[in-house]
Amino acid sequence: MAKAERLKATLEAVTVELKAKVGADGRVFGSVSSKQVVQGLEKQAGIKIDKRKMTMDPIRSLGVTKVPVKLHHDVEAIFNVHVSEEK
Repeated sequence: MAKAERLKATLEAVTVELKAKVGADGRVFGSVSSKQVVQGLEKQAGIKIDKRKMTMDPIRSLGVTKVPVKLHHDVEAIFNVHVSEEK
C-alpha cells in the first residue's frame, strides 16, 4: 500500500501530452484510447501501469482530461492527459 501511495503522488504530478488528428470543427478523429495514454505515460514519465486499471472512456475532445487509475484496493490516483492538435 505504501508503494501505491508513492506511485499516486508521482502520477498526480504528471500531465501526459498526446497529439491527435482533428477535424474542422475541433473534434478528434476517432478517439484517444487507454492504450495510447499508457504508452504516453511510459514514454514521457517512465511509469508503467496496466491499462485495465484505468477507468476512462475514450477521449474524443481536445484539452485536458482527468484520468483515474486504481493502484490498490484503497488507493486511486487521478492524472491529467492533455490532447492537442496534431499539425
